[in-house]
Parts: sequence; structure tokens; C-alpha cells
Amino acid sequence: MKPFTLIASTGRRLGSDTSGLALLEFAFGLPVLLTMSLTGAELTNYIITKMRISQIALQLADNSARIGSGSQLESKKIYESDINDLLTGANFQAGELNLFANGRVIISSVEPHETTANRYRIRWQRCKGSKTAWSSSYGNPTTATSVTGIGPAGRQVIAPPSGVAMFVEVRYTYQPLVKTSLSPTSEINEIASMMVRDARNTTGGTNGVFQQSGVSASSC
Repeated sequence: MKPFTLIASTGRRLGSDTSGLALLEFAFGLPVLLTMSLTGAELTNYIITKMRISQIALQLADNSARIGSGSQLESKKIYESDINDLLTGANFQAGELNLFANGRVIISSVEPHETTANRYRIRWQRCKGSKTAWSSSYGNPTTATSVTGIGPAGRQVIAPPSGVAMFVEVRYTYQPLVKTSLSPTSEINEIASMMVRDARNTTGGTNGVFQQSGVSASSC
């Protein structure tokens, strides 16, 4: 058989052979299917992580609005250990997210300005987390001394007259299942705030926080 005839015959035979078609189609479709599956899993994990970080911020704001020692007949005092307990509880709530290894928590006490109406200030601020390069996006006790509110535009938090509002920021570096590029962002930022229900002593201690021997402040 001539070479040309052999090649033509083999080509016709291969052209009509459909025995491996399904396997070939699967081989071409597998990368697409795998990419879609991994992206779906990554997005699901991202959404769950973002919801958990949001809940941590809300829980911190709520708990920080409740802390304090004292009877119903006096303004409650906030001790440094109370704030440290709040932060420790947040880390336990985060569980395997390793909140302080992969992120940072910032708690700010927002209070009315002493002499200027409709102005507010951050009286004290506490932080914890290895991401020390992250600072509050809305100021600190040195820079936020007379502002219209704390928080993003249109969602600013103000304190009630003679009261206190707690403002919490949680920033977290997302830990991917597969690859960060499959998730919407690499960082998750959540905020939350709560009004303090009880009368709180804001003039004693150090800017309203009472110090204790052997207890270190979670300073920013």
C-alpha cells in the first residue's frame, strides 16, 4: 500500500471512530468545571468568613456597651481588665479564623464634646492584633477631638447627650481555601456600634478607663 493511501485510509478510520469521544470531551471540559467548582467553594467560604467577622464586630460593640462595675446608684466604672476580657472573648468567638494573628480589632469610646454642641470626640481607644500597621480609619483620641461623628459618610455614629457610644472596627486578612484571587477581596473590614445603656463614669481613671496593677492596656 502506498504511503499516501495508507495515511488517507488511517485518517478516514480515525475520523469515523467515536469510541473515545466522551473521554475527550471530559478532558477538555475538566479545567472549566474544576475552575468553576473551586471558585464557588472559595466564594462560599469568603461569604461565611465575612458574616462571621461582621458578627464579631457586632458582638464586641454590644458587649463593650454593657461592661462596667458599680451599683445602680452610681455611674459604672470601666477597668482595663474589662476591655482585655472583651478582646479575649472576641478571639474565642473567632475560633479557627485566628482573629488576632490575621487581623486587628479597634474599640473606640465616642462621647459628646465637653463644650461644643453637636460635636463629638474619641475619649479612649484600644486595639489588639498582629496587623499593627492598621490604624482606625476614623481617628484616635488625639486626632478625633471635635468631629461631627465617627464612621463612614452617611453612617456616622454620634453619642447621646451625656452618654457614650461604642464604635468597633474589625479588619481581617482573608485566609483562602484555594487562592485569594478567587475571592472578591483579600481584606475584610467590618464596623459596628452600640449605645451604652447605663450611666458610665467617663471622667475618672485615664480618660475614663480605670487602671489596675499588673494589667496592661491593649494600647493602639
